[in-house]
Amino acid sequence: MSSDAAVRAPVRVPPHLYFVVSAVFHYLGPAFAVLLFARVDVLGVAWLRIASAAVVFAAWRRPWRAFGVLDSGGRRLLIAWGGVLAAMNACFYTAIDRLPLATVAAIEFVPVIAIAALGARTPRNALALALAAPGVYLLTGVRLGAEPLGLAFAFANAVLFALYIVLADRVAKRPQISGIDGLAAAMLIAAVVVTPIGGRQAAPALGDPVALLAGAGVGISSSVIPYVADQLALAHLARATYALMVSLLPATATAIGIAVLSQVPGVADVAGLALVVAGVALHRPVVKPPPASVAQP
Repeated sequence: MSSDAAVRAPVRVPPHLYFVVSAVFHYLGPAFAVLLFARVDVLGVAWLRIASAAVVFAAWRRPWRAFGVLDSGGRRLLIAWGGVLAAMNACFYTAIDRLPLATVAAIEFVPVIAIAALGARTPRNALALALAAPGVYLLTGVRLGAEPLGLAFAFANAVLFALYIVLADRVAKRPQISGIDGLAAAMLIAAVVVTPIGGRQAAPALGDPVALLAGAGVGISSSVIPYVADQLALAHLARATYALMVSLLPATATAIGIAVLSQVPGVADVAGLALVVAGVALHRPVVKPPPASVAQP
């Protein structure tokens, strides 16, 4: 079986399950990053995350081979995706260094929900979005009176996150390569792009085994497992469906906060969680009719 077939083989697994895996590990990564912030500069953490993920992907997928089989348009797509990954991670860590994580997360979902709105062309999906959006607001507790530079990086991260979804969807559905091989190639590109930004700040960690292990944990938990799960989900989900499901991330963060950090949610958090879950449960993807078959001569 080819690598492409192996990646696309588990069709029987519901794509929503892949998203659940992505959502859980999306917040385990920041738990490792808490340790790193005490030892390594913020941009150094971003470098360690991307570099460790790039090493894992290089050993696993040999991504340079995927880059070689693409046409010029496909290569430009991977270069763009790699640049977005590098900039997104740098902006995210810079923002959460200046603002509460809940505020950054709330801002991050604004363009994501907008993407979902573009695909919500039925009354059912419109109602689902109407429920999910205020749920995200309640869960994350937006506070716009925060430090201006932090807000600038948070909004930049939000735009890049939405662009990440668009580019990831295009790669996942590109026939020449598997989405995971494309992700691996993009991560190598991201490592090159982020090195001038955070490589120098990460240098002290090279002599610190604890920081290196934590950096590997951040990379695997934040940029390998969830991004692979994203590709497996996007290969079988419409982009608008995936974008709306991303609204579950604050609910996942709440659950992990209870289980790992003993952060019991308040009334507003419980209400937000209920709204988001109701919105996702109500949502249904728009089924596109299959293309008409071409008559054979």
